[in-house]
Amino acid sequence: MPPAPTGPARPVRRVRAARLRNALSALLTVLSCLLLPFGALAAWAAYGLADTGQYVSSMAPLADDPDVRDAVADTVGDGIMREVDVGRPMQATVAPFVREAVRSFTQTRAFRLAWDAGNRAAHDAVLGALQDEREEAVTVDLAPVTAQVKDQLTQDHVPLAARIPVQHTAVAVLPAAELDRLRKGFHVLEVAGFWLPVAAAVFAVAGIAVAVHRRRAVLATALGTALGGGLLGLALSVGRRLTLAGLPPDVPHPAAAAVYDALTSTLRTVSWLLLGLGLAVAVLAWLGGRLRRRPGVAPEPEPVPGTPEAAALRTDSQPAGQNLPIR
Repeated sequence: MPPAPTGPARPVRRVRAARLRNALSALLTVLSCLLLPFGALAAWAAYGLADTGQYVSSMAPLADDPDVRDAVADTVGDGIMREVDVGRPMQATVAPFVREAVRSFTQTRAFRLAWDAGNRAAHDAVLGALQDEREEAVTVDLAPVTAQVKDQLTQDHVPLAARIPVQHTAVAVLPAAELDRLRKGFHVLEVAGFWLPVAAAVFAVAGIAVAVHRRRAVLATALGTALGGGLLGLALSVGRRLTLAGLPPDVPHPAAAAVYDALTSTLRTVSWLLLGLGLAVAVLAWLGGRLRRRPGVAPEPEPVPGTPEAAALRTDSQPAGQNLPIR
């Protein structure tokens, strides 16, 4: 059995082991902080947008948004004018009245009911197509929406509500050519939305565990978490600008901006939580290190055994006459 290393070999190995642990801790911390915003984004897309109830709740306030009401009034009014033949000379006179009538309807409870029912039907249709293997265009039948609004208005004793016709009208939502690509992306998001946050948490804990100075590792992880939250918020802002810039000219940008803000409200809250939590933990870790230090002059570090400084200190500490030769 070889003898245990003595002399300067042991401290050198300790220094190398400490450096290796610090490097590994830094690598794990960086990986955790990089995966955190991507994990939050993937989890929001895979689980937040895929929840029909949460989607309808996020879109419900838009029924009271003035920009969305104006966009609905313009779209529905233009559709009515295309279906009704009043002659070219009369269009300029009739069109404002039609738009104002639709604009007044958007302020009623019936519109809010139709808005929620339409969003629920569209979301169910898209989600069912992403989870199914059928290769056909995704359409939404507006007859259940009309029937639900009719029943509610009838219960509210609205005049002539029982005479509202319920017609089966299929509205195209997604073309069949886009389904295969969207299914693959959705499946990737389902996997990434679960494993990326788990991997970020595991890397953060492992980075703190292997670090030589764990308080510093906690401080670095907290600052990285705050940075990840800030980058996530910045990505949402840039994504909003790029999304609006890529829309066709005939799409009203204020209404599209309201929809984008409603869909990403949960993700913005998550980014602020990551930023605030990271900064709070970083401040606590820094204050804990400051309180552990004694006031006054800091003590000098002890020399590593086997170095010239340790040998000089050992020689100076020997009693007088100990090094004299024996006669």
